[in-house]
Amino acid sequence: MTITDRARGCLLGLAAGDALGRPAENLTPEEITRRWGRLTELEPGPDGVAAGTDDTEYAIFVGLLLETYGSALTSEDVARTYREQILPITGPMKGAGFSELGTVEALRRGLEPPLTGLWHRHGWSDGLAMRSASYGVFAAGDPAEAARLAAVDGAVSQSGEGVYGGRAVAA
Repeated sequence: MTITDRARGCLLGLAAGDALGRPAENLTPEEITRRWGRLTELEPGPDGVAAGTDDTEYAIFVGLLLETYGSALTSEDVARTYREQILPITGPMKGAGFSELGTVEALRRGLEPPLTGLWHRHGWSDGLAMRSASYGVFAAGDPAEAARLAAVDGAVSQSGEGVYGGRAVAA
């Protein structure tokens, strides 16, 4: 198995797990059992197609950041890309986690990293961890570099435990 096969498997596994868990997000184990027994297949969304959440979308966002900037990625690059690609989205950002929504609001107010990750109350959340597999794939075999890149991203949207969790997943 090549590194490309492993990378593809990692990201496809992330997307499949996200799509499998989406219908059960925020439900108690008892509610899940009552509704489905045990989730074993992808539940179709409103359009009839199984879909993931912002976790998959932000992992792809990280892939695009890495394709553009590679190891030279800076927090300023991440913030600029948020401004160019995320902020112009109009209407409710369905599925966006509260740390990402807090980041969007901080950027709209003109804040810069690391204040963007410190300004909102949800810097501790798992938002960075959910997208950090892409850093691990990019820096495969170099966990310190994967963790460093995740921290660069995390300075934009997270603080404290949120950055530590993202670094751990990336590594």
